[in-house]
This record gives sequence, structure tokens and C-alpha cells, in this order.
Amino acid sequence: MGTLKVNCSHQIQSSPQAVEVKETGSFESLTKNVGRFDLKDKILLIPEMNRIGGHLLAATFRGFGIHAKVMETFRGLDLGLKYTSGKECYPCQITMGDILHFLDGEKQRLGDAFNAEDYVYFMPESDGPCRFGMYNKFQRIVLDSFPELSRVKIGALTAEDAYSLVGLIDKNRVSDLRKTAYLSVVVGDILDRLLWRIRPYEKEAGMTDRFIETSMAIMEDAFEGQGSRRDFKRILHELEKIVEKGRDIIDPDIPPKPLIGVVGEIYLRSHIHANQDLIRVLEKYGAEVVNASIAEWMNYISYDGLRTARAQLRFNLKNMRLRELKKSLQKILSFGGDLYYKEYWQKKVYSRVTTLLRLKHDHRVAELERVLERHDLFTFDVSTETCLSIAGILKCIQEGYNGVVNVYPFTCMPSTATSAIVRPLMNRLGVPYLDTPYDSSIQPGREAALRTFMYQAHQHWKRHGRRA
Repeated sequence: MGTLKVNCSHQIQSSPQAVEVKETGSFESLTKNVGRFDLKDKILLIPEMNRIGGHLLAATFRGFGIHAKVMETFRGLDLGLKYTSGKECYPCQITMGDILHFLDGEKQRLGDAFNAEDYVYFMPESDGPCRFGMYNKFQRIVLDSFPELSRVKIGALTAEDAYSLVGLIDKNRVSDLRKTAYLSVVVGDILDRLLWRIRPYEKEAGMTDRFIETSMAIMEDAFEGQGSRRDFKRILHELEKIVEKGRDIIDPDIPPKPLIGVVGEIYLRSHIHANQDLIRVLEKYGAEVVNASIAEWMNYISYDGLRTARAQLRFNLKNMRLRELKKSLQKILSFGGDLYYKEYWQKKVYSRVTTLLRLKHDHRVAELERVLERHDLFTFDVSTETCLSIAGILKCIQEGYNGVVNVYPFTCMPSTATSAIVRPLMNRLGVPYLDTPYDSSIQPGREAALRTFMYQAHQHWKRHGRRA
């Protein structure tokens, strides 16, 4: 890669002068410093994708004795842009900037006491054609470019085993941590849906944002204090109290508004800075918005693993590969049990809170696959977010939404495929649809496009209401 010169407003270097680092060309670091590491006595650095979910996950880790913190996001975007080529997708640039900005701050704060080995940067991965699977490899190369950062480990969980936490903590605590972490994801989704449900109808501007910020802190305390004991009853009791209080913020005199669904790439649709606070802008023009959940992706990973294991079982049976047959059965039991647990608790949590306030339930992934099969539009054999987005859009239509927005990084292949398949269908059905690709620039026509989309959504609302 030649040489890398460091000389910018952020002083990530061992001296005030620019540092020149010669690359060795060795790939050893990609295996030695990227993977699963024991987090005892380490500081786990979590990038902020979804604000609420990220903080609840960090609180869960802390409850199990892991020093976890969510890094401040978007403040280091200039560094992210500086150390990427532009061919990476936008989330890679943002998270690259987040970790460099954080470590720069730690170096300045601690001085000579800074020790790179104290930190583990949390960056999972997935397989398939999405570039997300290469983030931690690329970011490893960038961190290795700085001698003082080369010993920062990257904790990389993988979708291949449904993001198993084995290797991060004592083996006898892995199951409890995994189950509590998943619950934190579902509760984070509920708080987000509570925010989007009440903010368009709040009695006083700003009440909802303040309320949700306070509620997030309450749930952080609940997960940190009760999560390691798996006292889910007490955690959900706190959640129910929050939903009841949130219900009182709604002004009953404000009439219902057009319902807009948001789908797309998980990071962009969840990260409010990356999507330029899209949901708030839609609300400004008269929408009530429901974004696809984080738990949907977690469920999909387990479902896809189960689906693949079943296909392997059929293949091994056909070819009488007895040794491989046993492995396939073990995978079916593992992924099947994981999916059952997730769907059971997700349904349980949603059932409890929706008795207090109308919130949209999540879709079961199996139902999403049936939707695609029924309409013959795509297949789960191509394992990307395209499966979830296309099926999610069709479910939005069935459930009476008045418009759908597809959010994704500029040049994102799965979401571009979604657009190519769905746009003609939405035109035929007369349901407003909008693609919103993002990079670090501000699109000059964005506001006009959103206003036009919302005008169409209001017309759809007047004609159809929320009829499925």
C-alpha cells in the first residue's frame, strides 16, 4: 500500500509531526487481531448505529462485568473520509471515523498512560455480497497504519453462527448474556416505536424527545442492574411503566396521520445522522412513521442459518454423507432453538406493551419468505437485506400504509436491487414510494423530493385511509 502520512486536525500520532508508516504487506493481523477476544479487563467500544439499542446493549454488557461504552458518533467523519477511498459504503466511513476520533481523544486524555491493548473495537460482520463483511478487515488495515493503534483488537462476531458470543466471556455465562442482549435489542425497538408513535401527536413540542431520553436511561439502569440475573420480569415492568407514561403525552385531539413505512439498509435507516434525521423530516410534513426493527435482522440471521442447515440436511441425505448429516442436524437444532427463543420473547414483549398502546408488531421472518414466494418477486436463496426489504414493503401495503421509503447507502447493491424490483410494483398499485440513497453530501433536491412524496402520501390517505 506504499506509505501513509498522517497530518490533520486530529493528532493520531506519536509526535506532533506527521508520522510515516511503511506497510509490510502481511495479512497476519487480519487473523490475529480480528476475531473473538476475552473481554475481561478490556474496554469494549460499540459504534452507535441505533442510539437506544446501542446504549441498552452496552448496559447489558456492563451488567455482566464487561466495561462497554458507546462511542460518540459522526464527530470524526472527516477522519473517516480521509482514510477511505470512497468505494466503501457510507456506514464504513462513519464507523471508521468514529473509532479514529475516539482513540484520538483517548490518546490526548491519557497521554503516556494510553495503552491500545486496553480496547476492543466491536465490529461484527456478515457473509454474502454485502460490503459489511469487509468492514473489520479494512478497518484493521487502517488501524495498523498507526503504530500506536495497531494493538487495538477488533471483536468480530459473525452472522455465520448467528452472532454467537462464545469467546467473549466465561463459557457458563454466554447463554445468559446472549439471551439478555437479545431482549435489550427488542426493548430498544419498542422504545423507538414508542417515540415514533407519540411524537407526531405530542401535546407540546419537544416533550417526546425529552421523555424518550429519560426512558432510555431508566432502561439502561434496568439492564445493567437486572440483566445478568435474567430478571426479565422486572425489566419488562419498567418498560410497561414507560409505555403508560408515554401514552399520556399524546394529544387525543390531533387526528391520525398518513402512515409511512421505512425499510432498507439497517445502518442507514437506524443512524439519524447518516440519514439526515429522515423520520423527523417526514413527521414535519405530516407523517406517522414506522421503521423496520433491529430485531428483524437478528431473527433473519437465525432463520437463514436454519434454512441453510435444512438444505444441507437434504443434500447430505440424498448423498448418504452420514458424518455431515450429523453436523446438519446439530445446526438445525442450534439455529431452530435460537429462532424459537427470539420469536417467543419478541412476541411476549410486544403483546405486553400493545395492550397499553397501539404499536406495530414485527413481522415473522417465515411470513416474509412466504410473501416473496407468493408473489414470486425474489428469493431467500439470495441472502441479503433485499429479502427483508421487498417482503417488508409488501407487508406495508397489505397493512394499509400510505407510503414507503427505502433508505440505503449510495451504491448499495441489496437496496438498489430492492428499488429495481419494487418501484414498478408500487407504481401499478398506486402506493407512494421513495428511494433515499445517502453519502456524506447533502442532496440539493432532498427536501423537495420528501415534500412531494408526503403530498402523494396525504392524497393516498384521503382516498384510502389505512385500509389494508
